[in-house]
Amino acid sequence: MLVLRPAALRVMRGLLLFQGRSLSGAAQQQGKSSVDDSSLRPLYMDVQATTPLDPRVLDSMLPYLVHYYGNPHSRTHAYGWESESAMEKARQQVASLIGADPREIIFTSGATESNNIAIKGVARFYKSRKKHIITTQTEHKCVLDSCRALEAEGFRVTYLPVKKNGIIDLKDLKNAIQPDTSLISVMTVNNEIGVIQPVSDIGEICSSHKIFFHTDAAQAVGKIPLDVNSMKIDLMSISGHKIYGPKGVGAIYVRRRPRVRVEPIQSGGGQERGLRSGTVPTPLAVGLGAACELAQQEMEYDHKRVSILADRLVTRIMSEIPDVVLNGDPMHRYPGCVNLSFAYVEGESLLMALKDVALSSGSACTSASLEPSYVLRAIGADEDLAHSSIRFGIGRFTTEEEVDYTVNKCIQHVKRLREMSPLWEMVQDGIDLKSIKWTQH
Repeated sequence: MLVLRPAALRVMRGLLLFQGRSLSGAAQQQGKSSVDDSSLRPLYMDVQATTPLDPRVLDSMLPYLVHYYGNPHSRTHAYGWESESAMEKARQQVASLIGADPREIIFTSGATESNNIAIKGVARFYKSRKKHIITTQTEHKCVLDSCRALEAEGFRVTYLPVKKNGIIDLKDLKNAIQPDTSLISVMTVNNEIGVIQPVSDIGEICSSHKIFFHTDAAQAVGKIPLDVNSMKIDLMSISGHKIYGPKGVGAIYVRRRPRVRVEPIQSGGGQERGLRSGTVPTPLAVGLGAACELAQQEMEYDHKRVSILADRLVTRIMSEIPDVVLNGDPMHRYPGCVNLSFAYVEGESLLMALKDVALSSGSACTSASLEPSYVLRAIGADEDLAHSSIRFGIGRFTTEEEVDYTVNKCIQHVKRLREMSPLWEMVQDGIDLKSIKWTQH
């Protein structure tokens, strides 16, 4: 059994109480495990979409929601000074997590806005001399859409393919560089399959060619060690709600030396070094800062716990269910993001069957679509396997009991759905499905 340190157990219990899912509730009094009580909400295993708010983060925010409500940009009275001081402390906490100078941290509404500022802002500022951008086919949709918007403005964009393990080929990256390339944008940890790109190597390539390097680190910050200077990162996007902070706040790191020039994408009062106009929401900034500080303190412990639980989930599923594929590189990955394809099972049907567990079949931003994941298609997954994928998210507050419950339910429903599948029956009879010529109607 996995042993949690007392502090983590106290925090976890507080979180479960906060969510209305206390393990000491009525279900337990009746001698039942809370995860077996159908009257409760589903277990949460979708932390790539969003993480629960850490109760300690909420505690840090409350005073600024009730008592210290001044505008942080008001310089003429104590209300403004109090909020400004809290905002600057939060800026320091964010900077410390990634090895940056606090003056290089710009508060935003989240990673989507940060990505837009980085990509559109750099491209437009240098457009008189440089009109080419490089990214990958597996980036988050907001990065891809930002690049498509720039293409409509006359920029050229190279969308690099990835290898079957989801990682880019550095030779392809070098070959794609052109004399007027201004920016290379590659995410650190993929939000669907969890692979970690060789960020340090990409940074070296960008630095040697005098090209700015942006990385969408929404799924990486606070989960794996990052240092913007040693990795030669020029711009980095950060999200609050991916690291147990509040929704509606994020940040962008913009290097000061050598300076990265960015054209603002919105007009206003010139806050945040003129790069992001608008009043900074002090409670949200404080929450982001607290989340970053906690992540820095507990990263090693969290990573170890998450790794153990992820190994438990993957090992049991793949040992008890045949024809399961782990999508993405098995080694160079963040363990808390597990993407599995269950052959001969429709992913949407499996999600509906697993109604007691909150899971997804891909990015939360595109989960309403019935189309197979473009990330899985980019790594060369067969159409059927792309349609049968499930993403399991394991985080700070996931328990061993929850993992076991999820695995048991998964095994049960995959077997049941396969029993209803004529394709699975044919495979069991030794028929090679690729040899069949299907009749078109």
